[in-house]
Amino acid sequence: MPWKRYAGTTLNFISENTAPTAAIAADVKPFTELTGIRVNIVTLELSALAQKVALDFASGNGEYDVVYADPYLVLAPYAPAFTDLRQFQEDSELPDLPGGFGDFIPAQLDAAGRFQDSGKVLALPYDCPTMVWQYRADLFAKYRERMADDLGFDATPSDDSTWEQYYAIARWFNENTDDVRYGTGHQAKQHDSLMCDFSNLLWSFGGDYFADGKRVGRLGAIDPGKCLLRAEEAVAGAEFYDRLLRVADPGSLTWDWDGLGAAFRAGRIAMCPNWHEYAASNEAALPGKVGYARLPKGPARSAAMYGGTGIAVSNAVPVRRQQAAWLFLNWATAPKTQLSNLASKVGGGTPTRTSVYEVPRVVAAEHRPSQMPNMLSARAVREAWQDKNIGLRPKIPMWGECDTAIYTQVSRMLAGDASPAAAMTAAASRIDQITGRGWVG
Repeated sequence: MPWKRYAGTTLNFISENTAPTAAIAADVKPFTELTGIRVNIVTLELSALAQKVALDFASGNGEYDVVYADPYLVLAPYAPAFTDLRQFQEDSELPDLPGGFGDFIPAQLDAAGRFQDSGKVLALPYDCPTMVWQYRADLFAKYRERMADDLGFDATPSDDSTWEQYYAIARWFNENTDDVRYGTGHQAKQHDSLMCDFSNLLWSFGGDYFADGKRVGRLGAIDPGKCLLRAEEAVAGAEFYDRLLRVADPGSLTWDWDGLGAAFRAGRIAMCPNWHEYAASNEAALPGKVGYARLPKGPARSAAMYGGTGIAVSNAVPVRRQQAAWLFLNWATAPKTQLSNLASKVGGGTPTRTSVYEVPRVVAAEHRPSQMPNMLSARAVREAWQDKNIGLRPKIPMWGECDTAIYTQVSRMLAGDASPAAAMTAAASRIDQITGRGWVG
């Protein structure tokens, strides 16, 4: 029996401390019963995970069989250290992947599972956090007519909403109600979260980090070319972001995504851009009061940061252990497991497979009362995952350093220590140094 051929094996899985892993760790028994394989799960903060994985690959010890392969800090820098999963899917002695690779959402299979080569599959999409507009639907309903009279437009979030309207709504809440302290909040701490938050505006104004940004974001590149942050579209996005943060809750400058989520759930702000997988905790704290929409449009488009990751098999371990690890990947990303995770009381995340979104009880969960509250944000993320809307940061081996350059300079801008143009120029110069494209001009 193919599922039992590696009974007695123990696998080591290293993961970021994410909702899907929390759900699997709480209920890994079905996998062990199916296969006879035990799984040790180590969860760490992402930067610590990247360091552990780098040391493991450098030593050649093969301590971790299954790796949470963050596309930017793990997959792109260490792509040669992962096994092409097609060999396992094509092996008649191993169980088939339910639905095959084609059941995964295509943009996610590319962004989380591939690097440069459109054929090889190095990881299976495992989670899919995506930034959406989260807002106090109760307050928007309460003040709908008054806001429309004052602002001259219907403030209810929709696919036609613009960032200029978002700014106006934020100011309106600041000046007209005591229900919340501020209209908007942001994850603008000097941290990776700031790059994520800012990027939504950069892309929506038509800016990007590199030319052919969709290819560099979706499949990745070793040499992405020169940085484009000096362009007028990028500067315009930075200018608007700076203006928006001036009317946001001042606490924004101290918040990452968790801090922002906590502030929203505490009733401090009326709306924010944040990861869609906070829907479950929002519903627990503010039942029936939160709505979700795709992020507003800028002059160029709506753009929503995708932050998903895949799980991969290390090729530093013997073939037998790689095949046992494939069984875990197969099970952990299977529709049945994703459905179980979605309903988990300890975490869960949202599915990365098209078929799971078509299950009748999952479709029903998109509406209240919902047994799977993360599905309340499903319509918003489906819009965000469309090719025209998805925001993909550059998948390049040196992204970690570039990320630091971006959030350092944007933070200087927000502190008033640099103009938007100066901040973008400084970030671009540093990124060109990192990528070996030192600017002359």
